[in-house]
Amino acid sequence: MSLNHQPLRGGSGPPENRCGPKRAPQTKHQAIQKSEEPTDGGSKDRRESTKMPEEDCMQLNPSFKGIAMNSLLAIDICLSKRMGVCASTSSSWGGCRSMVALLALTGHGITWIIGTIVCLTRSNTLAGQEVLVNLLLALILDVMTVAGVQRLVKRRGPWEMAPGFLDCVAMDVYSFPAAHASRAAMVSKFLLSHLVLAVPLRILLVLWAFLVGISRVLLGKHHLTDMVCGFALGMFHFSLMETVWLSSNTCQTLISISTLSWSPFY
Repeated sequence: MSLNHQPLRGGSGPPENRCGPKRAPQTKHQAIQKSEEPTDGGSKDRRESTKMPEEDCMQLNPSFKGIAMNSLLAIDICLSKRMGVCASTSSSWGGCRSMVALLALTGHGITWIIGTIVCLTRSNTLAGQEVLVNLLLALILDVMTVAGVQRLVKRRGPWEMAPGFLDCVAMDVYSFPAAHASRAAMVSKFLLSHLVLAVPLRILLVLWAFLVGISRVLLGKHHLTDMVCGFALGMFHFSLMETVWLSSNTCQTLISISTLSWSPFY
């Protein structure tokens, strides 16, 4: 066979011509650039993956304020349960439960409202009727405000006890704030400001208010913070009533309307 023999037309050419033009080889620099070019989806996933650990850290590391509040709440619950020594007849002070319950009854809203109305019907002086009418309005304000706050917060007592009949009537069904403590603080401050009492009676009145508030904690009805907030709310009610104090003429008008003896032409 001759070395100068020409290949046939349509025949297969050399192997390099059979596959088309040969591509130029990529340089090492171009290959590195191509591998470093991220896709849009890859960049989004990478950003999300970098954000997720930060969010997890924020959820797993609460603030100092949250830690402090949770710690105080745990201490409050622990101390309140330990102080509930009259929560039941089988408690450590179960034999004194009836006496403590009687002490708590002296600060009940129904007791004070009925007692104020009875005293108002028997009072013959304008000054006495003025004080009693304002006291009655203060008691109604205290009952309604405490009931509203309790409905909003809905905090249960430390021992999860069902409210009694008088508590349901006075709408005192939840723990925060303590209604008896609020009422005792308001009434004691009211009487100290508008009645002339001897020093021993003034001391006994303050002691009574404190014992009424603590009695509900001993019975397992309230936490310590409920009692403290109840005292503060009672002082606020007293300050509010002093601001909107009703005069003697206004009190006489209210008494006349309530007894159906009021006439607008009188």
